[in-house]
Amino acid sequence: MRKAPDFWWRKGWSWQAFLLILPSFLYGRISGGRMLQKPRGSANIPIICIGNFVLGGVGKTPFALRLAERLTAEGYNPGFLLRGYGGREKGPLSVDLNVHDAEAVGDEALLLASKLPTVVSADRLDGAKCAEGEGIDLLIMDDGFQNPALEKDLSIALVDASTGLGNGHCIPAGPLRAPMDVQMVKTDVLVRVGDGDADDEVVHMAARKALPMFHARFRASVQDELRDRPLFAFAGIGRPAKFFDTLKQEGLDVAKTQSFADHHEFTESEAETLLKTAEAEDLQLVTTAKDMVRLQSARHEIFRWLVARTQVLSVTMEIDDEDRLIGIIRESVRSRVFKQGA
Repeated sequence: MRKAPDFWWRKGWSWQAFLLILPSFLYGRISGGRMLQKPRGSANIPIICIGNFVLGGVGKTPFALRLAERLTAEGYNPGFLLRGYGGREKGPLSVDLNVHDAEAVGDEALLLASKLPTVVSADRLDGAKCAEGEGIDLLIMDDGFQNPALEKDLSIALVDASTGLGNGHCIPAGPLRAPMDVQMVKTDVLVRVGDGDADDEVVHMAARKALPMFHARFRASVQDELRDRPLFAFAGIGRPAKFFDTLKQEGLDVAKTQSFADHHEFTESEAETLLKTAEAEDLQLVTTAKDMVRLQSARHEIFRWLVARTQVLSVTMEIDDEDRLIGIIRESVRSRVFKQGA
């Protein structure tokens, strides 16, 4: 995936967005119409979908991990379902860390599978059926919000408070995955991530619909190794700058940064350059958990050297009023059971 263009995140019209009006309009009509289609089927277990309105990282995976951790403590046996972006496998398949690598199932799938049963499937309906045989009694979809194939019991949409909807246009003129009026119809819960007021428009739309709203934020756990010397930070995620800013906000000395496209497949040459630069300038390499799982599953010897010399900034998601959110999920599960029994 290419890095999102900068003009996507500037409010209003730019000449680049203006030139892309027609394809943006057509994309919005198609994606919006697809979202409004009737689901092809439903699963025998509850489906909780975690999505976002725009292309790019907002923290869906950390949010899904925190939600799964809490639901496990509540007595559920949750599992994950995702497409496996960046992997060649179409599924449906249950991710096996001893068998699959990032090239097969993608980095997010490996990260989720390190915690709980995880199913990868391009067809979400087939994936849900596969998950039913894994002892899962509540399925968390990491993304798939815009995908209409599988009926969802609850759709939780995340929005970055610092960037909001960017310029408010649909792909390719902007970052929106579908028109916002359609996306709001399909949203049951809104979660604001981080601080800022760039998401005011979304908050007002959610308020008019009387949606439950929550606030979540990243919490970093900084290892001593990251404080010992200046850092060379690199990342291939939706918004690398957000990762770099987090390091700086933690008071770390970020001397050098290197951005790659989301789900970037590192080459041997890139790995060698990172290592040589860090050694020549006496810098400590640091990256994200998603980037690390890709490096760990790469086969060439140079990647083992890079893994050994790179630290990961451990980041978790903290959800305000989490008990209320769990209550909403419990109610959606009870409502499903009632409908099935009726």
